[in-house]
Amino acid sequence: MAEGVHGAALTWVDNAGLTRVKAVPVGRLAQAAARGVGMSPVFDVYLVDDSITTSRHVGGPDGDLRLVPDLDRLTVLAGQPGWAWAPVDRYDQQGGPYAACQRLFARRMVRRAAEHGIELRMGFETEWVVQRDGVPACTGPAYGMARVVELSDYVEEVLRALVAQGVEVLQIHPEYAEGQFEVSVAPSDPVGAADLAVLVRETVRAVSLRHGLTALFGPVVEAGGVGNGGHLHLSLWRDGQNLCRGGPGPFGMTPDSEAFLAGVLDALPALLAIGAPSPASYLRLEPSRWAGVFQCWGLENREAALRFITGAPDDPEGANAEVKCFDAAANPYLVTGAVIAAGLAGIAAKAALPPPVQGDPAAGPEPAPGGGPARLPRSLPEALDHFGRSDVLREALGDALFEAIVAVRRAETELFAGSSPQEIADATRGRY
Repeated sequence: MAEGVHGAALTWVDNAGLTRVKAVPVGRLAQAAARGVGMSPVFDVYLVDDSITTSRHVGGPDGDLRLVPDLDRLTVLAGQPGWAWAPVDRYDQQGGPYAACQRLFARRMVRRAAEHGIELRMGFETEWVVQRDGVPACTGPAYGMARVVELSDYVEEVLRALVAQGVEVLQIHPEYAEGQFEVSVAPSDPVGAADLAVLVRETVRAVSLRHGLTALFGPVVEAGGVGNGGHLHLSLWRDGQNLCRGGPGPFGMTPDSEAFLAGVLDALPALLAIGAPSPASYLRLEPSRWAGVFQCWGLENREAALRFITGAPDDPEGANAEVKCFDAAANPYLVTGAVIAAGLAGIAAKAALPPPVQGDPAAGPEPAPGGGPARLPRSLPEALDHFGRSDVLREALGDALFEAIVAVRRAETELFAGSSPQEIADATRGRY
């Protein structure tokens, strides 16, 4: 461990999408890795406001778990001097896998893909709004260099901190909303991609605070405005070959790649309960805002929920797909695992993609059955109805995790029943 590091933050992400932590002195890190750190399982039914619900398998004051840090991911935090970080897997007191551990779920789905000879590479985009004293910290235009100039020291320190932590940054830039930025990092294995999503967010948060700023990751900051996405990029590989190119399918997809993406596209209404998990998420999912609110796919189409990118001819790693309808309230381990489960179901069914959509679906024919693509769920209860009927996701998640997710989603729906859009935005924007 680097000199001057005294504490290790051991994190997991709950079903409400919040990163929780137990910290240990670095001198006890080896013991934590061998024996775990105690924690109640009730956190799997915590809500975004820290109130608690219950489910058939998880809930109440009884029981204990062991949080076991993954020391292969141990990182000295450049944005938090004196600290290191590691994600945890969660086990029961007898050392067996905890059935509702989201990170172990993602691991299971990676192994399931490997049984098909498929390796997934994934990466999340992280968007946030930076404020000072409750107002946007910069005034430059969307995507404007003026914002980088205004916050030059801040953006440079975010970049420097990520690079110092071994994070390969692909790009960092201003986004559309006032005070909004985005950072994209290189793809990793699915569990590693989820780990990076946590590390990147907490690094941005730490650097922001050191500059007297507040980073907001919630799906919406102001009702009616463009919100923060948490887009997922993914590609399929076999024997070192990218299956998103070089095949006979649409735009060069191989049959397995097309079937996988068709499975994801088909499951999107149910997947929204994972990837757009908050009542606030549905304030972001508005047409003609590049949020991907229609159940369709297209080549380089930023209005399609599933966007396919062929990449440059001399860049075999560039071909990938992007799921655009997910946001920053999502647990990234649930996202990667659930997307794999849906894609593998598509492969098992030898599914095929429908014709791609060009242009903005909102400007085209009326949604199905009138001819155009169907609108994705407009509310969390609607998405949860699809999720509850998904045998694929229930089997993949297992009853304990599946039912805990349902319980949290229902309870958050009730929590915000009767709240105005702005009240929902105010209550959630700074929580994630």
